[in-house]
Amino acid sequence: MKSSDLEKIIRNALSEDIGRGDITTTATIPGAVSGQGIFLVKQNGIIAGLELLDTLFKIADPELKFVRYFEDGSPVNHGQVAAGITGNAGSMLTLERTALNFLQRMSGIATMTGIFVEKIKHTKAKILDTRKTVPGLRTIDKLAVKLGGGTNHRVGLYDMFLIKDNHIAVAGSITKAVQACKKFKSLKSLQANIEVETTNIEEVKEALNCMPDFIMLDNFKLDEMTKAVKLINGKCLIEASGGISEDTIKAVAETGVDFISVGALTHSARALDISLEITTM
Repeated sequence: MKSSDLEKIIRNALSEDIGRGDITTTATIPGAVSGQGIFLVKQNGIIAGLELLDTLFKIADPELKFVRYFEDGSPVNHGQVAAGITGNAGSMLTLERTALNFLQRMSGIATMTGIFVEKIKHTKAKILDTRKTVPGLRTIDKLAVKLGGGTNHRVGLYDMFLIKDNHIAVAGSITKAVQACKKFKSLKSLQANIEVETTNIEEVKEALNCMPDFIMLDNFKLDEMTKAVKLINGKCLIEASGGISEDTIKAVAETGVDFISVGALTHSARALDISLEITTM
């Protein structure tokens, strides 16, 4: 992640929350009051976002001293202290919610990713994220997936060809769509991979004849997915997609697919329960 991208996200978040100023803190805490705080973990999971918080505090109040007790991507347990902070108590109160929003969300995504990764560790399959992220926070969301042990799929529309059902419908066929992407890729000298979405075995056969880099098996039943994996037989990489849950992912991975994309990692992950406890010094 570029530091400039991270700083832009942080500054936007601070501006959104603080606006013209924190009137409650300004009213209730006159003058400079020294304080100390701890980021208390209240739920087992994977911590993610501490490095981001370090940058946030340096931007917002360089006088605050932030200490991390864990590395991002580490497992944490209920009752552990993930980090500490000392300095101006008013600054801590003003920055509390923005800091926790980042830390709780990123840790929640990392934790959910870790659960999925653990369930398929006995297979070759890797967990992929999607573009189903909070607008403006994709960089952060995808970083959290990576910290949880997942693999990042395409970042946006610009770094990979992904031919979906609507592209196929407008282009006229899978074959026409893949050929058009290959031609465009050659003309523009792009290094981007080409992936095509399929919904049944006949579409897999057509896609395979076009030799894309990836074939996506979208909403396939397990028996059909197994047939598709055997048909493709290593000629290109295979991604399984479509409503895959904690309950079904093990069986999906065991069909022999290379990747499993899970949109829920970033659109439905529950924030990890973490609080900031502040006291005066």
